[in-house]
Amino acid sequence: MASKYQVICMGNAIVDIIARVEDTFLEKHERIKGSMMLVDAETSARIYDDMPPAVERSGGSAGNTAAGIASFGSTAAYVGKVHDDQLGKVFAHDIKAIGVDFATKPATEGAPTATSMILVSPDAQRTMSTYLGACTQLTPEDVVEEDVASSDVIYVEGYLWDTPSMKASVLKGYEYASKHGTEISLSLSDSFCVDRFRSEFVELVENRVDILFANEAEIMSLYEVDNFDEAVAKVRPHVKVAALTRGALGSVVVTPDEIIEVPAEPTTVEDTTGAGDLYASGFLHGYTSGKTLTESARLGGLAAAEVISHLGARPEVELKELAQEKLGL
Repeated sequence: MASKYQVICMGNAIVDIIARVEDTFLEKHERIKGSMMLVDAETSARIYDDMPPAVERSGGSAGNTAAGIASFGSTAAYVGKVHDDQLGKVFAHDIKAIGVDFATKPATEGAPTATSMILVSPDAQRTMSTYLGACTQLTPEDVVEEDVASSDVIYVEGYLWDTPSMKASVLKGYEYASKHGTEISLSLSDSFCVDRFRSEFVELVENRVDILFANEAEIMSLYEVDNFDEAVAKVRPHVKVAALTRGALGSVVVTPDEIIEVPAEPTTVEDTTGAGDLYASGFLHGYTSGKTLTESARLGGLAAAEVISHLGARPEVELKELAQEKLGL
């Protein structure tokens, strides 16, 4: 019987508030360029009030990945918590409109829907200040065993380790995946996230994860090494597949048996927000559709190239059509 979903994604359901700023803005608000920093409601409001005109769009790392998978024409579901407020309704509408199943019940009490202030500097780097809000109310009860069981892959963003309740939800999802033969995938999310949870991530990679996603900085941080090749050598024995992105250098797919280098797709860089999320969407679409690892990596690179060519972390064209046009896939 065919799976109901090719990929079920779990993550922080966040509305992105995106604006272009000068480096002086980052300095004023003591932001570390290129990082994702968790902030409280007061700090979030202070940055928001000082921001120039901004674009508000549904985001969140795994939400972006789910949206990309659906844009490729694959079946995807999403698990993440919003509040029953205006931004929560916007998030739910956006992710459903692109074709993702999203049935997590919204919170009716407590903190509002999460927001992320994404500051895009002149070099196209994005610096994120994230208020988790209602995300933290995700519980293991929100993870439906039947949905995980009827998925080919469960994909989780590393950011979910930031609170005990979210982490418990992930571990419940992984438990269901192991029980039903669903492949387990993890994105390391951010090198600062890796710093916070290194020992737990290493344990996961060595014992539970089938498909690992990371960029160059994240995989080097995971193993506390100074060069990419050394990180590749360390991860290689432990996972079925590691899909590692290297920006303008493209990506490297690592398995116990081979190392595949795939060049980046040409593009004009406007905003790097969502590059890794959309790479994962293309790769997982290809992987669960029976494409080769090389083809899957090319699809990932294509999706990443599309999303960094404009502001915002969701595709602005149908990726299914783009893949056919550009790659014949």
